[in-house]
Amino acid sequence: MDAALTHWIDTEAGISPFLDKTMTGVSQIGVPLMVLAVVLQWWAKADRYHVRHGAVSAGLAFLLGLAINQFILLFVHRIRPYDAGVTHLLIAPSADWSFPSDHATASIAIVAAFAMQGLPRRTIALFIMAFLICWSRIYIGTHYLTDVVGGALTGVLGAIVVRHAYRENSRLDNLVTKIL
Repeated sequence: MDAALTHWIDTEAGISPFLDKTMTGVSQIGVPLMVLAVVLQWWAKADRYHVRHGAVSAGLAFLLGLAINQFILLFVHRIRPYDAGVTHLLIAPSADWSFPSDHATASIAIVAAFAMQGLPRRTIALFIMAFLICWSRIYIGTHYLTDVVGGALTGVLGAIVVRHAYRENSRLDNLVTKIL
C-alpha cells in the first residue's frame, strides 16, 4: 500500500513543467525558508519572550529530530523509491537511505515546537509550509509516504523531548531569550 500511495502522489511528476519546478523548488528551499521564518520570530513585537522561547525550542527540536534520524539510519537501510522503480525522480539521486525523511523531520519539528507553545497563527502558517515540503518530497520521487510519516514522527518526538527538557522561564531560557 505504501508503494501504491507513493506512486499515486508521484504520477503527476514529469507532466507539468511548472508544477515540477515548483515542487522541486519547495523541496530544495522549503526547509531553509522555514528556518529563516523561525529566526525572524526573534524580533516579534507581541509576546516577545514567549515567541523567542518558541523559536529556540523549534531550533532544538529541529536538531534533536535530525539526530534521532541519524541513529535510525544506523539500523534501517531502506532503498529510495526511484531505485525500486516506484517513482519518477526529478532531482539528483540521494546518497543516503530513504527512511526517515530529514526534510519531514526538520519541518514538522518546527511546527510541533510552535504548536506546543500555544502559538496558533504561527503554527498554521508553518504547518502549511511543512505540508508542502513533505508532499514535495514524495512528488519529486525521493521518498515513500511512510518515509515522510516516519520523519514527521521523529520531528514530533524531538519537539516533545525539548518541551520537557527546556522549560520556559528557566534560568537558561531567561538568559537565551533576553539576548538582543
